[in-house]
Parts: sequence; structure tokens; C-alpha cells
Amino acid sequence: MALTRDNHFVPQLYLKNFATDSGEVLEYRILVSDPKVPIWKPVNVAGTGYERNLYTRIVRGEEADDIEQWLNREFESPAKEPFQKVLADRDLTQSDWEILIRFLASQIVRTPAFLIKNLPIWNRMAPMVLDQTTKDVEARLRKAKESGHKIVDDDTSLAEYFPIKIDRKDLPEEKKVQFTTKLVVGRGLWFYTMKHILTNTLKVLHKHKWTILEAPDRLKWFTSDDPVLCLNFRSESDYDFNGGWNRERANILFPLSPRHLMFTEIGASSYPRRVPSCYHARLFRRMIAEHAHRRIYSLTADSRVPQLKPRMEDALAYQNERKLWETWYEDQSRAEQAL
Repeated sequence: MALTRDNHFVPQLYLKNFATDSGEVLEYRILVSDPKVPIWKPVNVAGTGYERNLYTRIVRGEEADDIEQWLNREFESPAKEPFQKVLADRDLTQSDWEILIRFLASQIVRTPAFLIKNLPIWNRMAPMVLDQTTKDVEARLRKAKESGHKIVDDDTSLAEYFPIKIDRKDLPEEKKVQFTTKLVVGRGLWFYTMKHILTNTLKVLHKHKWTILEAPDRLKWFTSDDPVLCLNFRSESDYDFNGGWNRERANILFPLSPRHLMFTEIGASSYPRRVPSCYHARLFRRMIAEHAHRRIYSLTADSRVPQLKPRMEDALAYQNERKLWETWYEDQSRAEQAL
């Protein structure tokens, strides 16, 4: 079976909620190569929100799209029926909410925006990870020597996703064993983080009270290529998008359609389904636009979006970014195989 190479980090199933019956959505690009690029461009949902081989990896010398298939099987496909219920304003069951929460969580961690935000953090953490890995291996070796048993690897997740190599050098003259560890910070670490969050951390999201906020007339919701906002809100001029999934009073917002927005305030009692005030709707729209990474999607050519998120016209920056993603798969594969 052919690999899925066009990896949609904004799933087509989701974008269809903002599209016309013909499957087209209006796309606003935040970084463009030329001022002549149209402000809004109609695109098919299949032709946007993806990078080629974004999730493709090498497993035992063969190309694999298991990450793509896992995301589709566990998070995308199950959301089809709950989405239909939301669009039809039907009541949602507990199971529907659980599926929507899982979909929301996946949309946080699977985007290039998440990767770019976390790469500097992972690079700062890498020396500590390598140091701890070396200490763990040395401790297990001592324990095995004392007990007379062989070392048994009981954590396959590290070997499967971490592009890490542990070299052993015996120093018989000094009666020592020296270990050297190397780690590639990039694709493998992203996949490991994605797997860990979506199988463990997301459990806290099910504890919160969720609701649907309906857009007021003339203030419809749009979405983006980084559609879930984890918000720390102090005032309309003082907020950030670093809210934790279990941080008291943080808000999580996720546009589901031009009329529906999934919402929770962590630690608060349940909210009724309602239409927020025009003040709050404008505030949410501003935040959705500000949080976008490179694309905003809308059912209509919303005239406020270019003011809320002015685009950048820079041919060199645009070309450099496109080159980065075009060579992403080869560069990551080469770095991992060099271990």
C-alpha cells in the first residue's frame, strides 16, 4: 500500500467545516513572496494545511507513515460524527465530547507551529537528557553486574522514537566502562512528544467542563493552521498563549465551524451553550488571528483579518521557509541515519 506523503496537519475533515459545499475554503497567507499575492484565495481543503513527508519516518531501514495512520485512526476519523452533530446543533453525548477533546489535543501537538515553538526548548534540554541517559545506563550496568543478570531493555518507546545512540568503550587498564550518548533533536523527539502527550497528558483535558460558544451575527469564527488556543488571560491587553492544560483559570479555545467554538475555563463550573457578547467575540477573533502561524482559513473573505494579523511580504523569508520544509524529510533522515 502506498504511503500517505501529503501529511495534513490541518485535517481535511476539520477544514470542511469552514468550506463551501464544493469543498473550497478561503485562505489568508501570513507570509507571502510578493505583494501581488491575493489577500484571500479560494483553495480546496485537500490542497492546503499540509507538508509533504511531514510525518514520514524511517523504521528498520524502510519508509513508514505510521504516525499519519495513527493520527487518522485514533483522532481524525472518530471525529466525523461529533462534527456532524455540532454543525446540526444536536446534543452531544459524553462519548462525543471525549472524541472532540482528543481531536483538540491532537491539533495542538501535530502542527509545524508546535514543532517550531518547542525546538529551542528541546535543544536546551538535550544535554540534561543525554547526561541522565548515561547515568541510567551506568546504573543498570552496575545493577546487572551485582546481580549476575543481563540488562533487559524494558522501555521500547525510547528506542522507537528517540534518535539516540549509546556508544560503549571498555577501558580495561582503568577497569572502567565509558559511555557516550548522542541525540538528534528534531523529528524523532517531536514524534515521541506527540505520542506521550496524546496517550498520557491529554487525560487532564477530560476533567474540564466544556461548552460550545455560538458566534454572534456578523462576527463569525475563522480558524488557522494552529487552531487551538491555550490562553492565559489577565486583561485584553495582557494575555499570552502559554496556558497549561491543567492550569487554573486558563482558557482553551478551538473554532469548530464559522458558528461553533469549543471552550473551557479550567477550574470553573460548567458553562451553558450560549452566544458570547460582541465584545468577547471580537476579542476571541483577535486572538485566533494572532495565534495563527502561516495561514488563516475562513468561509468568507473577512475584512478584519488583515488588520488583526498583518501579512509579511518577504520573498527571501518565504523562499527560505519553503526550502526548509521541502528538505525536512531528507535532512531529518540523514541526521538520524548518521547516528
